[in-house]
Amino acid sequence: MHSLMVIIDGLGDDPIPQFGGKTPFEFASHPNIDKLLERGTYSEISICGNDFAAESLGCILRLLGVEQKDFPLNRAYLELLANGRDISEYEMVLRCNLASVDAEGRLVSFNAMGLTPDEMAKAAAICNELWQGIEFMHLSEYRNLLILDNDPQILHNCKIAPPHESMGQNFDELLSDLKNKSLLLKTFIEETTAKLKPFARNGVSYRIYPWGASERKVLPSFESLHNIRGAAVCKAEIVRGIARALNMPAPVLPGTTADIDTDISAKTGQTLQFLQDYDFVLAHFNGSDEAAHRYDYNGKADFIARIDKEFIGAVLQNVKQPLKILICGDHVTSCVTGKHSAGKVPVVAAEINSDDNAPEIGAYHDIHKFLMGASD
Repeated sequence: MHSLMVIIDGLGDDPIPQFGGKTPFEFASHPNIDKLLERGTYSEISICGNDFAAESLGCILRLLGVEQKDFPLNRAYLELLANGRDISEYEMVLRCNLASVDAEGRLVSFNAMGLTPDEMAKAAAICNELWQGIEFMHLSEYRNLLILDNDPQILHNCKIAPPHESMGQNFDELLSDLKNKSLLLKTFIEETTAKLKPFARNGVSYRIYPWGASERKVLPSFESLHNIRGAAVCKAEIVRGIARALNMPAPVLPGTTADIDTDISAKTGQTLQFLQDYDFVLAHFNGSDEAAHRYDYNGKADFIARIDKEFIGAVLQNVKQPLKILICGDHVTSCVTGKHSAGKVPVVAAEINSDDNAPEIGAYHDIHKFLMGASD
């Protein structure tokens, strides 16, 4: 029997007063998920628990059955893989946001709020011209990577808070440890700050924010872990990087984004195609996480409703063979705080076109047993 895992990124949330104390998932219309629950199970579990930080990197690797000892250090390396690049053991890669800073020097957005995607691309092109010894790689919108020589001080002993969890804090203080430990990066940050001044408007300037240093890490293949063939349908760089590291096909689909404006129908079509050829398919939707980081509880609830209608509904209508389905979050992303947490996320498990019933999911190990046939 084939299996489908649907990860709605950051699905867990806090109660929203405007929703009468319901979470966006509880508030959203999802009749197709409700239909699955008529013969399936519902539970709430923490994927990461107290084992590691509540981030997609570790949570999704755990959901896919990768042991914690094999997790890469931070996610930048996998985002690099997602874009067809690799590095040697003598290099490292950092994530690099284009961020917004107010007149008092406070970080006011981690995603270059106020700039259009075209302006973000132009800002990235300016950064790419500036410095020898650092390769600047633009991914999409505010997301970039920096590639440079391996520095153990930066990899293992540098304190840099994630920008999306540092709103309102002083920009220079947030990056002070990084600049103290690396003259190269200090100079690069200062040079780009000067070059990006023409983009400033309404008391807001734009600066690069390097963080999350990572090094090369080889992961076991998905097939070697579970003795089944897997594929992925996703757009977010981190998830495509995970798929690439696990040797799972993950094509780039036109019209798809890592936000709530993604083309869900394109993901649906690819998922239905993969389910004909692969034992296991991962379908990942990132927009719910992005909406929560923006405190957009309405956008998150609407996106969940669209996934139910345009994706889950289409799967139920078009798949005729027996299929195991599991729908879950990877971590909590709160629309109240805009931050991740290790709280419990909804988990829906069901079997369609089958006389069997899905088991109760009490922990992540149960997900592996249900979808991948893992033994005790």
